[in-house]
This record gives sequence, structure tokens and C-alpha cells, in this order.
Amino acid sequence: MLSIVSIRDPHIAGQKLVVPVFGVNGSVVREIELPEVFYCPIRKDVINRAFLSAFTAMLQPKGRNPLAGKRTTARYWGVGYGLARVPRLPDGTARFVVSARKGHIAFPPRPDRRIHEEVNKRERVLAIVSALAATSRIDLVKARGHVFSCEKLPVVVDGSVESAVSRTREAKEYLQKIGVWSDIVRSYERIRIRAGKGKMRGRRYVEPVSVLFILSDYTAPFAKAVRNFPGVDIATPNNLGVLHLAPGGVPGRLTVISLPALEELAMKYEVRFIE
Repeated sequence: MLSIVSIRDPHIAGQKLVVPVFGVNGSVVREIELPEVFYCPIRKDVINRAFLSAFTAMLQPKGRNPLAGKRTTARYWGVGYGLARVPRLPDGTARFVVSARKGHIAFPPRPDRRIHEEVNKRERVLAIVSALAATSRIDLVKARGHVFSCEKLPVVVDGSVESAVSRTREAKEYLQKIGVWSDIVRSYERIRIRAGKGKMRGRRYVEPVSVLFILSDYTAPFAKAVRNFPGVDIATPNNLGVLHLAPGGVPGRLTVISLPALEELAMKYEVRFIE
């Protein structure tokens, strides 16, 4: 259990966040109040910092050999030759300097450069809690560009859906009933070829993110049915991070949560509010 001390979001002070629970057939079976974690304020600065930490942790350090372009016997001749004052070989060929053939590169990338931004554990947890709360703010979800027809967010589905919906065709029909399929269509229509050299390096296509599914198990039939939809990510409460909840460091991702996963999140992140 990870405990966070915070204040209630003043924008929803005095309100109760009640969302419907969708059953296997796509109809509302009951309503529940969201856990305390969804009442936290949205700290965009902390979310962005935690995102940069998680993103830079995946980067591989790269750089030139420190002696590249410098392994030469060329020496500076001195003045009086009517030539540029650069190191030269005995035959007069310029070497070593940036402007010379086979010279070293100016300001090359360094393999010892610090590229990982570190954050404290409590700060990272606060970012996850804040990004999780942002999934219930319709204005933030729409600001990210998501398209949906739900009246309340996040979309909560009953635990039986994880085992009842096992085929991709069934999953498509179910997502149409609960009002999030249009966002997957948006992601599919916006798949495009990347600009630049990345298209030649295994990153040819850019696929916008769409729906995030937070389920209790990766191996659930429902998870296997939706995992190949464009832009879809699947997470569990144990590995949920800022990269899932706030791609690009921008909070407010359209999220579908199963009821068992929601209860597990409420147990994992305990929030105590200062009144």
C-alpha cells in the first residue's frame, strides 16, 4: 500500500464522483462512487517530471569513441609556410581538426552524458495518483483529442466482462455499446508515415494512442481480444505508470477499468486528505 497525503481538488469540492458500471451486454447494471484517489488535484508539473523520468530511463546512451579522428601523427608545422595553421602530416595533408578530411567531429554525443532524470519515489507515486485522477475529468480527456460518447469517466466495466468477451468481434461490439469505439477508429484513421530518417530504422509508422484498458490480468480473454486494436494499451494495477496514464506527459487519457482492477487500485494507493 502506497500512502499519499494531499488536499482535495478544489474544482470538485463537495461533489461525489459517481460512475455507471457496464455489464456483459453493455447496459448499466449499477452505479458506484469512485475511490478517494480520483479526488486528488491534477499536478501537471509533477506528471510531466515523472513522465520524463520514465521516458529517459528507456534511452540507451550512445556516443563516439573519445579518440575518433584524433589517432594521427599530424603535428602543427608553425608559421612561414603560407598554409593554414592546422596539424599536418609530413606530406602536408591536414588532419585532426574538424574542417579536415578524417578529422574529429565537432561536439559529438558523449556516452557518459546524463540522460536519465531521476525522481523521488513519493513524487512518482503522486504523479501516478494525479494522472489517474485526470482520467475522470472529461475536459482533460477531450483536450487530449479523444473521441467518445460516454457521459461519465472513467468507463468502469463489471469483472465478468474480462472472461465473457473473448473474441475481437465481440470486443468491437461491446466497445461500441459503452461508447469508446470511436476513439479507436480515430487512432486507425490517423496512422501515418513518420517524417525523417526514423522511417528507415524500424519506426516507419506513427500510431496515435487511444484507449487504455486497466484489467486485473494480462491473460484475461478480454485483454487478448482488445490488445491488437490501434493505439490500445493494457495495464494492470501492479505495473500501471505515468507512461500509460499520461502519454507525452499530458494527463487525461481515455480509460476503461474493470471493477476488480478499480478495487485493487483503491487498496494500492491510499490517499489521506487534509481538510
